[in-house]
Amino acid sequence: MARCVCCAAHLKCLNVFSKSTTTSFYTVPRVLVSTAISFDISNDNALADSTSPHPIYPRVVLKKGKANLFREGNPVVYGGAVDRVIGRPPPQTGDVVMVTDGTEKAIGWGMFNSVSMYRVRLMQMEDEIRRDASSSFNMERLIESRILAAMKLRQDLLRLPSSETDVYRLVNSEGDRLSGLIVDVFGGHAVVVSSAAWVERYQSKVERAIKHATGISCITWRPSVEILKEEGLQMEIPKTSGLMEFIQVVENGVKFMVSFEGQKTGFYADQRENRLLLRSCSKDKSVLDLCCYTGGFALNAAVGGATSITADGTTWDIVVLDPPKLAPTRKVLQRAAAKYRALNSLAMRLIKPGGLFMTCSCSGAVTQSGAFLSILKEAASSSKRRITQLRYAGAGADHPLDPAFPEGAYLTNVMLRVM
Repeated sequence: MARCVCCAAHLKCLNVFSKSTTTSFYTVPRVLVSTAISFDISNDNALADSTSPHPIYPRVVLKKGKANLFREGNPVVYGGAVDRVIGRPPPQTGDVVMVTDGTEKAIGWGMFNSVSMYRVRLMQMEDEIRRDASSSFNMERLIESRILAAMKLRQDLLRLPSSETDVYRLVNSEGDRLSGLIVDVFGGHAVVVSSAAWVERYQSKVERAIKHATGISCITWRPSVEILKEEGLQMEIPKTSGLMEFIQVVENGVKFMVSFEGQKTGFYADQRENRLLLRSCSKDKSVLDLCCYTGGFALNAAVGGATSITADGTTWDIVVLDPPKLAPTRKVLQRAAAKYRALNSLAMRLIKPGGLFMTCSCSGAVTQSGAFLSILKEAASSSKRRITQLRYAGAGADHPLDPAFPEGAYLTNVMLRVM
């Protein structure tokens, strides 16, 4: 399910574009970027004049009343918000387009997809272009500047990477203003998860920007095959015989062996801060780590001085429940809620009176619904236990979220006291 740039394995992409269109598909003509686009910084409309009879780029015109949603920051234009598309020839998936309000006044630009429910992934808005036009309508420059900014944020705010932690998220899709792109770093390796057609189109540019920002030369490419089908791409992924089986990483001083063929990108870096909290609570406590995968919580409990981290016993001082995603979509939310309720009820029965319960959901549908605490209340009732909420958290700070795109939130981590 992956391709490693530094080894001999390869990825073959079968998409809707013919070989004869390779140049136009993969390159924004430099003459347009350098000479045809002009911006009047003093003008309220810094984008090129969208009412020109010969527009530089095709235009996606929004329905009346929809423009403010995107002016306020929502980074993806759904098909239902589009009134019409103007362009001869019409734009194809992967083309740069200008987005305008209903009066055809430009509000930003982005990457078009003719078949996805995300019709345009916005890359820059008009106010951003007024501040800095250097990346306007130039995806290569934009990718490089955004990945450099993401690296600087991790270095300045979180001191990542460090001698104590060399596994972290470098790019978190909409949270880092690159919708559809996720990049996780594992020491001297990077793993890219692609879930947008534009990411596949600009693969070489993304890899080059990662190398420039981090110095990492070994990059594994993991396309989200099912999501990319909805983007109009059919991916064929051969077996990766040349890919490293395991790599050692360190998180808060604890060493882990990571497989790039494992779940997600190979390691759940999003729980780093939550694992550290558990470590601080574990001294002289018995701890049970359910659904443990690589044992991230259990190993941190051991480092924190837990007396036991095995399944020996009938009740424990601390129980951790971090199950896999049970609600991949909103359609199955009700059924998934019943599963979460049953799992949490069973887990609560294993906790000594006054003990701690760290319970999680990585289902975006559950987190975005705000229903997880209600599920836990019902689970406590069915197990005849009483609970007190001590902490409500999500992913670590290297997984930034865009408040204008709540769909980006997926992880919930709750610490409870169970009586």
